[in-house]
Amino acid sequence: MYLVTADEMQRMDRATIESFGIPGRVLMENAGRGATAFFLETVHRDHPGAVGIVAGRGNNGGDGFVMARYLHQKGIRTTVFLLSVRDRVKGDAAANLKLLDTMGVPVVELADAAAFESRKSLMRRQHTWIDAILGTGLSSEVRGYFRTVIDFINRQARPVFAVDIASGLNSDTGRVCGACIQAAATATFGFAKVGHLCYPGRTLTGQLKIIEIGIPPHLAAKIGCRQRLIAPGALKNEIPRRSATAHKGHTGHLMILAGSPGKTGAAALTAAAAMRTGAGLVTLGIPQSLNPVLETMVTEAMTVGLPETADGVLDESAHESIISLMAGKRCLAMGPGLGTHPSTGRLVGRLIEESPVPMVIDADGLNLIAEQPSVLSRRRSPVVLTPHPGEMARLSGSPTAAIQDDRIGHARAFAERHQVHLVLKGAATVIAQPDGTVFVNATGNPGMAAGGMGDVLTGLIAGLVTQGMEAGAAAQTGVYLHGAAADRMAAKKAPVGYLATDVIDTLPEAMADLLTGGNHLPWPERDLLFCHTDAIGK
Repeated sequence: MYLVTADEMQRMDRATIESFGIPGRVLMENAGRGATAFFLETVHRDHPGAVGIVAGRGNNGGDGFVMARYLHQKGIRTTVFLLSVRDRVKGDAAANLKLLDTMGVPVVELADAAAFESRKSLMRRQHTWIDAILGTGLSSEVRGYFRTVIDFINRQARPVFAVDIASGLNSDTGRVCGACIQAAATATFGFAKVGHLCYPGRTLTGQLKIIEIGIPPHLAAKIGCRQRLIAPGALKNEIPRRSATAHKGHTGHLMILAGSPGKTGAAALTAAAAMRTGAGLVTLGIPQSLNPVLETMVTEAMTVGLPETADGVLDESAHESIISLMAGKRCLAMGPGLGTHPSTGRLVGRLIEESPVPMVIDADGLNLIAEQPSVLSRRRSPVVLTPHPGEMARLSGSPTAAIQDDRIGHARAFAERHQVHLVLKGAATVIAQPDGTVFVNATGNPGMAAGGMGDVLTGLIAGLVTQGMEAGAAAQTGVYLHGAAADRMAAKKAPVGYLATDVIDTLPEAMADLLTGGNHLPWPERDLLFCHTDAIGK
């Protein structure tokens, strides 16, 4: 499913009006009618009573005026609070505002802070609010009067229904622009916006429903929209199927380089996750002194001790042994618990350049790349990098806060510049492809904030590549399954307190759900709908 930016949405609106001959007023009518239906199904159903619509003077306000008309026709006491004067409302919004006057719907002009102060007592008597202040085009910080109004509405502790997007939310990044409405539900038009899915926007959106307003769906591809929500249906077709006569030689052999003193668990988790994902064989390459420990920690995977430094981490002299071990392997995973010794760094750099098979690199492998980023341009094979925000900051040279403010932008820029598949981990994980296409994941929950989860994801993606899946598809599928397995644990066991090993054990069930077309068990608080509504009254 496409996720669009403000600019992309504006271009599709224009194309619909100019190329398909659908008037803007018809689009506004469809938007207001569909949003009203969703409002009645959700916020108003649970909180009946007087409805206050706080509206700006643009098209977002115009959508709110249409909603006011439909609510008034249903006998619901509705008051519009216009944060402007009537004369400044133009175009289709002005036409719909005039209809309210004809119908006798109360419209209160609040052009400035003084007018707002004089009407606070009336505003406090509203049972629910509809936010039609600011639309998707917001990019600057919300200050002054509008911020005062937004803060006032949030303090009323009344349910708020947002029109298209919560006012104050950046539709391209999910960032709060100074102040933002906390919505219980949002009706968005045509397509979901990137900011609805990226945090903190996701928590400010509430229930989300996409309202079909007449924009032809193919326009998203035509204008070159490059953001998508990961679709389970598409992933299902990517997972390799096994014949009745399949054996472990058919399902691939994975090479993992991981582990150092104190971090043997990272190596074991990576290997176990790959096996649970279906890799036929796994060889775990570790520092020689750790081999007795890892042999007792992993049962199904094979271990091989490799030359190490005096500090007990993999040494550059292990290069020839590893190249020899790579014969017959389909994937190389590196990084979990590996350490950042300079000799290990030189080894990782050489292996990135020479690996004949796709690579999945995480954790210390990423930190070592950050010291020699040019190595990525000298590689022979596809690579998937799986940084968390801190690692992404080291890779890109940007502050972690800047990464988090625009996760899609930073992930895309790095993936395009270095021609890699980049998985930027965290809530609403982002997967950026070398061509700039970005996928956003909706599975997963806060219980995953625990040690070892990243090691599981590394093994999961590498296990899929080992079975023959293309690197980009494996990254998407691995991220989705990782979150889906964790959602199962949150639903079955507890929202917090399950372990990385629990997620590993649940991977087969999550894969079975995906293959059979069933939905994974969601984290209980997830309430995104991503569906369409028909005309009001149906």
